[in-house]
Amino acid sequence: MRAFTLRAVLLTAGLAASAVYLPAQEAAPAKDTPAKGMPPRAAPSEYQAQAKAGTVTIAAEFMGHAVPTPEQTVASEDYVVVEAGLFGPPDAKITLARGDFSLRINGKKVASPSEPYELVFKSLKDPEWQPPDQPEESKKGGTGLTTGNGSGGGDKLPPLPPKMPFPLRRAMEQHVQRAAMQEGDRPLPQAGLLFFLYHGKAEGIRSLELIYSGAAGNATLTLQP
Repeated sequence: MRAFTLRAVLLTAGLAASAVYLPAQEAAPAKDTPAKGMPPRAAPSEYQAQAKAGTVTIAAEFMGHAVPTPEQTVASEDYVVVEAGLFGPPDAKITLARGDFSLRINGKKVASPSEPYELVFKSLKDPEWQPPDQPEESKKGGTGLTTGNGSGGGDKLPPLPPKMPFPLRRAMEQHVQRAAMQEGDRPLPQAGLLFFLYHGKAEGIRSLELIYSGAAGNATLTLQP
C-alpha cells in the first residue's frame, strides 16, 4: 500500500513539473497599420500656387490624369488630380472635409466637387504593369463566341483584355487611399490628393481654379493646366 502511495505521489509531482515547464503560447504579433496621408512638401512655395484662408496657407499643384503616391505613380482616365497642402502656425490644427474643395475647369459656372477616392479605384491603371504574353491560339481564336445569327458562321469576338492580378490591384488601391487627402481634425501641415471627375484629355483644359471653402475660411487658387 505504501509503495502504491509513493508511486502516486511521484506521478503527481511529475505531471505538475511538466505543467510548469510547458512553454507559454505567444500571442500573434499585431500587424503594422500603414500611416495615412501624403507627406507635405517642405513649404507652400514648393507647389504651383498658394493662397491664404485666414491663418492657413493653401498650396496646390495640378497633376492631370496622373495619380502620384509615395510608392508609385498610376493614372486615371476618368479623373484629374490636384495635390494640395495646407500650412499654418506651429501646433495649429484644422478640420478637413472632402467637400471643402472644388475645381472650376475651363471657366464653367459650376465647379466640380471633390470626389471620394473609392470612386477612382475602377479607373486606375498602372502604366508600368505589362500583361503576360497570351498563347497564340488565344490571340487568333478570340473567346470562342460568335457574333453571327446562330448558324455558327459569324466572326469570333476578340479576346478579353487580361486583368491585373488582384494583389497588385489591391496594393495600388491602398497606395491611392493613403495618398488621398485625409478628413477630420488634423495637425498642420497636412497634404493629400484631391480627385475631380473629368473624362476629357488634360490637353483640353485651358484654365483651372481650385476653390477652398472650409473651417479656415475661403480661398481660390489659379492652377496651371
